[in-house]
Amino acid sequence: MDIRVLMLGDTAFTIEYPNLKGAVGAKTVRSLRSRVQGEIDKGALNGVVDLVSASRSLTVCLDPAKADYKAVQDTVSDLAVEPVGGDEEKLTLWTLPVCYEGEYGPDLEEVAKNANLSVAEVIALHSGQVFDILMIGFLPGFPFMSEVPDILRFPRRTSPRVRVPAGSVAIANDQTAIYPWESPGGWHLLGRCPVPLFNPDWDQPSLLAPGEKVSFEAVNSHDFEILKEDLTAGRLMPTSFMKEDR
Repeated sequence: MDIRVLMLGDTAFTIEYPNLKGAVGAKTVRSLRSRVQGEIDKGALNGVVDLVSASRSLTVCLDPAKADYKAVQDTVSDLAVEPVGGDEEKLTLWTLPVCYEGEYGPDLEEVAKNANLSVAEVIALHSGQVFDILMIGFLPGFPFMSEVPDILRFPRRTSPRVRVPAGSVAIANDQTAIYPWESPGGWHLLGRCPVPLFNPDWDQPSLLAPGEKVSFEAVNSHDFEILKEDLTAGRLMPTSFMKEDR
């Protein structure tokens, strides 16, 4: 398996899989991270202070006062070229509600026009997919998911928005995502999800995790507001939308 090693000063290096992408790349990175963590747990990689996963790379952060940089890099590089085993990952499938109506999906009509589809066809395509969560990043709880159907793949907006509402469900290139917080953003907004994705007080602050799967269920604006109220009031828990966990 081809890898590229990128040195980041004396405190970190990145192992990248340049020929992998999407769910395959993300699964390979998760497998590598698991093997590296196993070595850390055995005390074989002294001085490793953090592991940072991306969709096709793993960054290893070191304490230069404790770590033998070259020894750690060599060990991790050897682990990175090992074949990905047939380890069974726990399957977690979330079915998240999305309102694709009106103000909730300000770019929906433009996406439909550019794809030469009706709005209903775009909604059916987007809500008919099961997406793989590649990684969590950019913002706390922000899930990068793939893969969007070919006909809905468009580059990011040429003029990013200064404010994207929390819960916005968006697409860009071959990925879809949910903005867990209000923030700037340049993705195309198709709808909005009422389910909170991050809370520092939860045992696991991020609701979603890499390796899990997500599908979307279209709801109308009335149901969206009821769900939002119930979630805010605690009458409905975010974990209620986990449909499978095995």
